[in-house]
Amino acid sequence: MFKLKNMLKKIVCFGEVLWDVLPSERVAGGAPMNVSIRLQSLGIPAKIISRTGNDESGKALLEIIRSKGVDISLVQQDDELSTGEVLVKLDKTGTASYEIVYPSAWDKIQLNEENTDAVNQADVLVFGSLACRDEVSKNTLRRLLEHAKYKIFDVNLRPPFYSLVLVEELMKKADFIKMNEEELDLLTKAMGCTKDEIEEKINFTAKKTNTHSICVTRGDKGAVLFMDGSFFSHPGYKVTVADTIGAGDSFLAALISKIFDSVDHARSLQFASAMGAIVASKKGAIPDVSKKEIERILGNQ
Repeated sequence: MFKLKNMLKKIVCFGEVLWDVLPSERVAGGAPMNVSIRLQSLGIPAKIISRTGNDESGKALLEIIRSKGVDISLVQQDDELSTGEVLVKLDKTGTASYEIVYPSAWDKIQLNEENTDAVNQADVLVFGSLACRDEVSKNTLRRLLEHAKYKIFDVNLRPPFYSLVLVEELMKKADFIKMNEEELDLLTKAMGCTKDEIEEKINFTAKKTNTHSICVTRGDKGAVLFMDGSFFSHPGYKVTVADTIGAGDSFLAALISKIFDSVDHARSLQFASAMGAIVASKKGAIPDVSKKEIERILGNQ
């Protein structure tokens, strides 16, 4: 297995960049963008491979990403399709539901020499399932996966934009899988699992896909991490939720920032859980999070 410990990590995120259109405002979003921005804020160099429209909306989005320190040299421009938008609805608990506009510029990410070289040179490629809803971006991702040293699959099932067959294929290509508990239940049932306990389902998934590093988030019940043949769990932190947009993305970025440099996977999961909780307590997908905020919530454990 490719090892990342004690290495200067360079991470490339592949997929959608877009605007989340909320009832009261429009904010920058997209899981790959959220992960890359949070990684950059944690001191890990991040690039993003995506595509925006050649429009004012796209220019404004790129300026936000650039202002956060993320390398946007691999973001392509489309002269025909518009920059992506997602219509977001929030229920009384702050939980989000999404209507994702199709087609959008990020559906047509082209394979080229620049993004292939970037993946070749990176230590990690982070990708999700949503970017595979269109054949163009899906085929580009498949080719890039052939060049990646270490592949982190952020499962992101958004009906009707996924295929269970494709998701299983991507899990088998991954070195690390992150998903939520609802996605775990759906996918293990589809793959023929009859077990009830979460650890049994994770073990089943690991054996079925030959991917032996898996993290499952459980909302207000915390998260479970399977690494190096062992299970680690954290109950989560109780916060007043503003909205859940981007909380899982920041959780993943925080986890990535720790698990490859530490053998203490329990502490890595604790740090990621703290980050996810703080982001959920604030509005928007990529709110600023200070070191003091992290230390405060960890100190209250």
